[in-house]
Amino acid sequence: MTPRLSVVVPFYGVGEYLGDCLDSIARQAWSDFEAILVDDGSPDDSAVVAKEFCARDPRFRLIQQDNAGPGPARDAGIREATGEYLAFVDGDDLVSRYGFAALVRTLDRTGSDIAGGNARRFNNSFGVRPSWLHKQPFARVRHATHVTEFPDLVLDRMLWNKVYRRSFWTENGYTFPPIRYEDYPVALKAHLDAVTVDTITQAVYYWRERESGESITQQKFQLGNIRDRVTSAGMVVDLVEDAVPVVRRRVHAHLAQIDVLTLMSAFGSVPSADEQALVDLSRELLDQLDEDVLAATHRYDRIQHAALRAGDVELLRRLATFRNSGGLRGGARAVPRGWRLEYNYPGLGEPAVPQALYKLREQDLTLATSVREVGWIDGKLSVKGTAEIRHLETLRTSTLEVALAVGTTTYPLEVRRYDALDLHGDKTLVGFEVLLDQETLGLCTGAPAHFEVRMRSGRRERKGMLGGQGPGSPGWPPGAWIDAENWIQPGPGKYGWFSLRRLTDPCRLTAVEQSGDELVLHGRASFDEPELYLSRPVVGGEEEVPLEIDGRDFTARVPVRDILAAANHDDPFGQRTTRVFRVRGPERQQRVLLWTASDTAVSRVVDDRVVTLTRSTGGYVNLHESPIRTTAVTAFSDGRELTVRGSEGRDVTFGWRRYLADSDEHLDVECRRTRTADGWSATVSLDALIPVTAVQVSVDPLAALADWILFATPPDGAAHAVQCEPFLCSRLPLAITHGTHGSHALAVRPHAGTLHVEVR
Repeated sequence: MTPRLSVVVPFYGVGEYLGDCLDSIARQAWSDFEAILVDDGSPDDSAVVAKEFCARDPRFRLIQQDNAGPGPARDAGIREATGEYLAFVDGDDLVSRYGFAALVRTLDRTGSDIAGGNARRFNNSFGVRPSWLHKQPFARVRHATHVTEFPDLVLDRMLWNKVYRRSFWTENGYTFPPIRYEDYPVALKAHLDAVTVDTITQAVYYWRERESGESITQQKFQLGNIRDRVTSAGMVVDLVEDAVPVVRRRVHAHLAQIDVLTLMSAFGSVPSADEQALVDLSRELLDQLDEDVLAATHRYDRIQHAALRAGDVELLRRLATFRNSGGLRGGARAVPRGWRLEYNYPGLGEPAVPQALYKLREQDLTLATSVREVGWIDGKLSVKGTAEIRHLETLRTSTLEVALAVGTTTYPLEVRRYDALDLHGDKTLVGFEVLLDQETLGLCTGAPAHFEVRMRSGRRERKGMLGGQGPGSPGWPPGAWIDAENWIQPGPGKYGWFSLRRLTDPCRLTAVEQSGDELVLHGRASFDEPELYLSRPVVGGEEEVPLEIDGRDFTARVPVRDILAAANHDDPFGQRTTRVFRVRGPERQQRVLLWTASDTAVSRVVDDRVVTLTRSTGGYVNLHESPIRTTAVTAFSDGRELTVRGSEGRDVTFGWRRYLADSDEHLDVECRRTRTADGWSATVSLDALIPVTAVQVSVDPLAALADWILFATPPDGAAHAVQCEPFLCSRLPLAITHGTHGSHALAVRPHAGTLHVEVR
């Protein structure tokens, strides 16, 4: 019987990851598929892995060819495909369990030619994070749209987060050019040719990145790589030459933001023998782009463009090194030149670049704010952050005002200021703290309240809303009762502004306990006759949880084995399923269940799986089902050592791992492991975390000397990053001063669910 979906999987040299990739496809909720695996002359054991998988699952079959590149490999797979729909997966990535089902059903319902969904980036060190490239195109569900109606679809340059109607693909005769970056010309042409396209917000694809993280500097200079990128970009430019102006302009802007930027950054590592070739290729691409689009790019981009046109390779190298090393992170400190201010970028005062590009405009001097710590002190909410005017030194004579903005009314707050690291790595008067007592917090309403910040330094005054929540308590802010009926929950609000919400008589969890194989939840509803439901936000569906009711108080018993029996993970990397609790009333009122119980998660382990009741970033109750993960629940320091304690350590050893720049090579510092009554502790000397050559090599003044990640290694040697429990996230960062006269500052903080120590 002909399958409805054909999945083409080209692979080359991914033997370490291919098994996990194929397993994620095999576990699809949409089972009516065939997978055509294309061995593109792989030099490792990838083909062995593929053959073993095909022998186990008849839906998979393998074809082999001499190495020709991913494009021709996909073409070979397409020729073998028989399904009504067509999808692509790269051999080192993963697909979410319900992704294909969601995309196919969307196409069945709308009749569109293409359906696409969101993507996630992942690795072992940093966990799972959103893919910023896919954030805009898939921010909301759109049925039967088109790139001319929604130009952000031009950013959707990958093939693998979509399902195509096979008849549409065949009718248009798509084939891949035999180059790298072969996917964008085909993906964009398909968007232009399609009658209609569907987008969904669900993450359908998990895109692997190297363990040391994603950065432009990882794209090591290779002339052939750069040449293929320019060829691909030229094909894309040709495709939109006669497109509607909004699409053409959006494509040109995207190429300037991504591809030209990559070429400019390559000057930081280009061998001298290839410098002129890189100049020629970069000019070739730049000359194809609209001048109006280039004129609207970042000031630093235009400086690099001017240096390129002048052919000043030495300046191009300095500009690339400055950018690649993080020099733009805080925005260069302004330097005075007569009556005006200028950017202190490489090339200032040199003839290769028009000096007008270094002029700093008044509108560039914007207010920059961040939230550093959120906590409760004696019933008062403490919010610590920074505020400064970008590019300027914060004077001791500067003034700072912070007010709580509730609707259109503002309430001034008392501000304590202190020295903290500014955007340029200097300790200046940018730090501040506000304390909100219960009376002030009582001014909040159900709608989000924000913090209005006004700063004056010298003759300049700027204002804006407080934002910029970092990892740790700003991302997992704890809530609290301000009286018997009202709960205040901090958290991110509109436009990323830090906000406060008052929840009056919320449906809440008041206590939780274990009883045999059950998790017993005690709570209180906002209304009579409550009903409790467990739902899965990723894929939908819900089930009712029986309640024992006493007025508005209730008790619910969740059988752990029933949850495990229904295991069907949403996340193919963490193999975790998340459920949320919703309370409904007799008039179909609905509330999400708020966590107001003790600040400790409750877990139950059965065999090699664990069910955990904990909180979400917004303070609501989550139920996770996952493999057993080594999880940190406490971190503290005595000034000489750092100790992390946690659960489910089993027979693992612990070590702090630091990846070398732009590499998957790493250094490890072993911890002293101790068994405790309820888990484990891992202790390390702070001296061991200070790099032997602790020299700041980055021009980014805020760059860490080292970023360590806590890893656990079981007897089989398969090391994995230790998870950071949500309640620990809400108590971090942990700041430690170490060394002679406090020469080093260490910060323990979470990043995408894993535990890190940054050393400065």
